Amino acid sequence: MKLATRILCLFLVLLLKGCGIYNFTGGNVGTASTFTVPYFQNYATQSPGSTFEPGLDRDFTLALQDRILNQTSLDLTTSDGDLLYEGEIIEFRISPMSATAQQNAAQNRLSMAVNVRFYNKTKEDADFEKRFSFFYDYPANAQLSAVKDEAIEVIFERITQDIFNASLADW
Repeated sequence: MKLATRILCLFLVLLLKGCGIYNFTGGNVGTASTFTVPYFQNYATQSPGSTFEPGLDRDFTLALQDRILNQTSLDLTTSDGDLLYEGEIIEFRISPMSATAQQNAAQNRLSMAVNVRFYNKTKEDADFEKRFSFFYDYPANAQLSAVKDEAIEVIFERITQDIFNASLADW
């Protein structure tokens, strides 16, 4: 009986120790313990056809910080983090996507693009610079102001997840 109890205890310890490595978010931070996300500047107006959306830079920076905080055990620092995410918003535009028989827009697309530079002090071969973008389609008869909050939320969700996956996911 004592031998069976010891074997069971050993099995449970090994099982629990093995589970400590797994992360349900898929993020692999390696030996990093901190990250930094400086303010993403909004340079969208430098792209032809793009518009300036006040507060977009602040909101995107906070969304990216929140994504990393919520999906990892990393601590946010204001400077000198083990992982550094920096970049700028390079596009924010509305464009017609499909037309009606009367040659009017039937659907509009709000699209956003961000250029990101990622630096990993603990694993330098993981560094990259990459463009991330996504969009939100909405009916042409709807005002942007009526769908803007939902559109930006959907766009931020996708872009921040793509950045997270590119920098920390092992798949």
